[in-house]
Amino acid sequence: MKNDIGEAKGKLAVLIPGMGAVTSTLIAGVEMYKKGIGKPFGSVTQMQRIRLGKRYENRNPLIKDFIPLSDLNDLVFGGWDIYDDTIYQAALKCEVFAEEQLRPVKEELSRIKPMPAVFDKKFVKNLNPIIMKKAKTKMDLAELLMKDIKDFCEKNKAARAVGVWAASTEVFIEESDVHTSLKKFEEGLKKNSPYISPSMIYAYAMLKMNVPFAMGAPNLSVDIPAMMELAELNHTPIAGKDFKTGQTLMKTIIAPGLKARMLGIKGWYSTNILGNRDGLVLDDAGSFKTKEKSKKSVLASILEPELYPELYSDLYHKVRIDYYPPRGDAKEGWDNIDIFGWMNMPMQIKINFLCRDSILAAPVMLDILLCMDLAKRAGLKGIQEWLSFFFKSPIHRPDLIPENNLFIQHVKFKNTLRLIMHEEVLDHSGLDYYENRFKPIQAKPPKKTK
Repeated sequence: MKNDIGEAKGKLAVLIPGMGAVTSTLIAGVEMYKKGIGKPFGSVTQMQRIRLGKRYENRNPLIKDFIPLSDLNDLVFGGWDIYDDTIYQAALKCEVFAEEQLRPVKEELSRIKPMPAVFDKKFVKNLNPIIMKKAKTKMDLAELLMKDIKDFCEKNKAARAVGVWAASTEVFIEESDVHTSLKKFEEGLKKNSPYISPSMIYAYAMLKMNVPFAMGAPNLSVDIPAMMELAELNHTPIAGKDFKTGQTLMKTIIAPGLKARMLGIKGWYSTNILGNRDGLVLDDAGSFKTKEKSKKSVLASILEPELYPELYSDLYHKVRIDYYPPRGDAKEGWDNIDIFGWMNMPMQIKINFLCRDSILAAPVMLDILLCMDLAKRAGLKGIQEWLSFFFKSPIHRPDLIPENNLFIQHVKFKNTLRLIMHEEVLDHSGLDYYENRFKPIQAKPPKKTK
């Protein structure tokens, strides 16, 4: 291990707002893994190898053996919710795993009970809380969260903590004046600004406690200027937003391929049905608008219609999500893509993705929390754009266009790991084949004049 990265010693507290389907699936899976029941398929950090150096060197360690990640046995889970179910009860209700699959880890899951959440029905209209925090001001709520973080870490003897949002999608809001600086935001907390959402309060509390925080929903939250300022001030990593799992994952795989072959796209129609709590929340128009913006944002940055107007400037992109309770967590996504090729001849692509929402999201969440902890120990702060691979709407510098091409994101992710570990960055140019052709040109000395 490189000596400029803090060691992953001791327990890592994983603090999660939202302890429903995704969180219970993640925790159940980690506890199963600890008992040797299953493997963390879908997790890049646990299952994927990384090439180091030249191909002929044959150095291809597992990522988890290459970088000093926290061991899964050292993770301790806690969090907040508006329902008082234990993680075991939540997992049963979500029906991602069958009861017989959960039985070996029932004791461990039953011990994890959520703390009352910070919740405001104006931001998530289709849920009715059973437990929630109450306080005079939003600043008071933030301080209650900070106390929760401190108490949880002390109780569990955690050496470090990391936070990942896995709660519901909030209604769509625009950035306003209260979000533009840390000073204005803190004044807004004290004055109960209506433009400060619960997810912003969590982000503020985490960052004030120097806890890296990633936003797993498309909420306007950790990506506002006030939170970016706080993250820089406290040398704490932030990342997000919106876990890239089902239909959008497919878009970021297929769209780069079509663009690479210079095939045009006339239209892309996407629709989903799902029946879990996420589906219920998105049945509200305000929350759907937030999700729609996230899901629709990927194509333009991948296809670059401003550079390829003949191929992509007239693309019609439609996204729908329908709440269908019988389907539960077994989401189904349909895509119809109208494309054209040689001499403007039309073609079609149709996709029917029968996926499991939480089964796809849980390993993504695991990779994010492990990498955020790594980033903190490596001295990284602010926006962690190298984690864009895991998000639908990657947080980025305001002066940059976000990168949504999954394959470019993947190269960026692995190259950042190489940089952190002082290994050679790979560009896959294959220059070994042209060793005598592309040598650096030596500048000739100027001729002497009489």
